[in-house]
Amino acid sequence: MYPDSSQDLNKETDEAIYFFTPAFHVFDSFSAHRINIWGLTFPTAEHAYHWKKFYISAPDLAQKILLVGSPEAVKQISIKYKDKVSANWHEIKVSVMEEIFRAKAEQHEDVRERLKKTGKKQIIENSPVDSFWGIGPKEDGQNIVGKIWMKIRDESLL
Repeated sequence: MYPDSSQDLNKETDEAIYFFTPAFHVFDSFSAHRINIWGLTFPTAEHAYHWKKFYISAPDLAQKILLVGSPEAVKQISIKYKDKVSANWHEIKVSVMEEIFRAKAEQHEDVRERLKKTGKKQIIENSPVDSFWGIGPKEDGQNIVGKIWMKIRDESLL
């Protein structure tokens, strides 16, 4: 499903910054930046996001997510148990991700500095598979992750 490692999906132009390298890019939810939020510490933003999906509807899964090492494994748990997601999840998931990314920016200087360096450029999650969070295979997706980061940057809450 994901591209092979020889495919470079990170680039910068005069107008935009494109990223898609799980576990390496500071704007990615898989990057190794601990997040302290909701009274808990998560290894990555991806862990926090999927924990929030289940903490009311399936607390046992939420607890399991806290203990899983990799963000990839967390995502697989979430896919496997998608029928147990909180009923209102699709209504709140974007605001949840924004809350998590704000915490990430506030808690990590390297994230704040990289965000400042984007200036007024578009930030684009160059996902070849996800047309909601990224731009997807046809490059016409919603780019919600990029929009969240630009909102945080433009509000100067850094």
